[in-house]
Amino acid sequence: MTKTEREERMRAQLEAMLSYERALWAKGTARIGGVDEVGRGPLAGPVCAACVILPQDWDVPGVNDSKKLSEKRRAELYGVIAERAISYGIGLVGPARIDEINILNATKEAMLAAVRHLSAPPDHLLVDALKLPEAGIPGTAIVKGDEKSVSIAAASILAKVTRDRIMIELDSVYPGYGFARNKGYGTEEHYAGLRKLGPTPLHRRSFLKNLL
Repeated sequence: MTKTEREERMRAQLEAMLSYERALWAKGTARIGGVDEVGRGPLAGPVCAACVILPQDWDVPGVNDSKKLSEKRRAELYGVIAERAISYGIGLVGPARIDEINILNATKEAMLAAVRHLSAPPDHLLVDALKLPEAGIPGTAIVKGDEKSVSIAAASILAKVTRDRIMIELDSVYPGYGFARNKGYGTEEHYAGLRKLGPTPLHRRSFLKNLL
């Protein structure tokens, strides 16, 4: 595939991923908050959510589900999104709270925190998979939303980069588990660390019941 073909493909993808936003903008809904989370599956670390309001002239191709992007590309897009977004907010819920209320409720709590951390409330929320009636804001739950909505995809990138950076920093606080590499997910290195050192305050005890 040539460079021109790649660029045309990315432009077409951007157009497709703006369909939810444009339908709402056309109805006069100005501030649309895309919401997504990262970190529901790891054995350790927080669940992290982001809410992003993009401008109506958003024209940056390549924003996609964070899982489909390289670490380098995510970092590049993080900078662009943070700079050009009308507003964005980050929400974190830690391991103890995850154990207390379960990962689904913790995910919703992180999402609600991300919405609250915006500089001004959005008029509508586009949320990856989940409904958030607790936000008190009209919303649309979109299955695989990070592949279908550019606002949700932008939120997935901010959440992923934020959480990864946290886990890299925590690797020096809790060495021996490979957090900088596995970000808290259950790799062989992580399991070996658990067998040798036991769990840390960073671990989700409810996720370890069958492992310890």
